[in-house]
Amino acid sequence: MVKGIGIDIIEIKRIKNAINRNDKFLQRIFCKEEINYFSTINYRINTIAGTFAAKEAVIKALGTGLRNFKWTDIQIHRDHLGKPFVVLQNNAKKIAQENSIKEILITISHSKEYAVAQALAI
Repeated sequence: MVKGIGIDIIEIKRIKNAINRNDKFLQRIFCKEEINYFSTINYRINTIAGTFAAKEAVIKALGTGLRNFKWTDIQIHRDHLGKPFVVLQNNAKKIAQENSIKEILITISHSKEYAVAQALAI
């Protein structure tokens, strides 16, 4: 049963500008493992923007907005084939459990100028 759905689209240029303006942006939004992954792909901005959009989509699928948890409580990891998957931590995990959400599926795509992600909470 679907418990929630979320989608987000972001201009890749906005994420690039945020990173250039604020040297703490990556650490505030992404966990250590996500940042380590970005380093292995030379900090490709389209991937960073897609991961940001994925977090936004997950927030919408949870149905709470960004309340009572941190950006880093939602983690977007990749399997050995590069497929993204969601790992919830701390209060984001608690919110999912309280709403009987067992898993959140995610898909990410991007073009030259935009990144988009969709999340499905089941």
